[in-house]
Amino acid sequence: MAEALWGSSALLAGLRLGHFTDLEALTGCTVVLAEEGWVGAVDVRGAAPGTRETDLLAPENTVEKVQAVLLTGGSALGLAAAEGVVRYLREKGKGFPTPGGVVPIVPAAVLYDLGRGKVHRPPGVEAGYQAALAARERVEEGSVGAGTGAVAGGVKGGVGLAGYLLEEGHRVMALVAVNSLGRPFDPLTGRLYGEEFLAEGERALLPDRSRYWGSPEDYRYPFLLGQNTTLAVVATDAPLSKAQTRRLAIMAQDGIARAIRPAHTPLDGDLVFALALGEGKGVDPYILLRLGAYAADAVTRAILRAVLLSGGAPGIPAYRDLLG
Repeated sequence: MAEALWGSSALLAGLRLGHFTDLEALTGCTVVLAEEGWVGAVDVRGAAPGTRETDLLAPENTVEKVQAVLLTGGSALGLAAAEGVVRYLREKGKGFPTPGGVVPIVPAAVLYDLGRGKVHRPPGVEAGYQAALAARERVEEGSVGAGTGAVAGGVKGGVGLAGYLLEEGHRVMALVAVNSLGRPFDPLTGRLYGEEFLAEGERALLPDRSRYWGSPEDYRYPFLLGQNTTLAVVATDAPLSKAQTRRLAIMAQDGIARAIRPAHTPLDGDLVFALALGEGKGVDPYILLRLGAYAADAVTRAILRAVLLSGGAPGIPAYRDLLG
């Protein structure tokens, strides 16, 4: 059996995580720094994505490694925050080498949180720069960074991180920013979808549901139609090839479907970035199978952690608020 990891213990060596949080505008961004370059890939399943530099992540394309991945609020306007991460990396001399100097490769994806705060201020260049400056090997979860203004099926969404140490010695982790149309819980019982995947040590996060007061009528899907997306970054210290890294992203998508219903809708921009450490030499298909299976489980747990650790915001109840 693999060992379940969460919070800072799940963050892989060689990666750092940084948030920029704007509580007045209820938005923010989250960056995963991989300054020395990790093999990158992406899989998009939602029909309304907002992205930057995802075409180069296709297995047949030239550039293999990225120096960071950015998840951001602000819808398409928030893509400007990626330029701040690029500025930070360029100052440090990290990026793809060219005759004109290094060019940092920073794929990014957005979620929709416009209009949820007191002011209109999508994350911009300075927000991305500050998130990169704040990057640490310490993890904050809940209503921070890209999850600051996130909503998940009518309750507060947020950021979560979970992972596994496999018997083979490899690690895999999943970072999510949950802003989904679909619910993360059964409206009849209040039970979180996928909570059976939680590790024993995480089950203390589950609240008492004996006073759950919800009903299907309270949580119809049109709550925020067209203002949705679940974003994830999965990463492993196994030396996957670029094509194998893409397969890791594809398999990890199942974790979204286990935790959110419905998922991958016409109105979500759901996607999974994947990162792999090393020179892209590749691993045995059986190892890849296990990494992908646990990546999906980690995504499910990360989504649950995001919902359980996020507090409410004006007009947006926390999941715990439904339970009395």
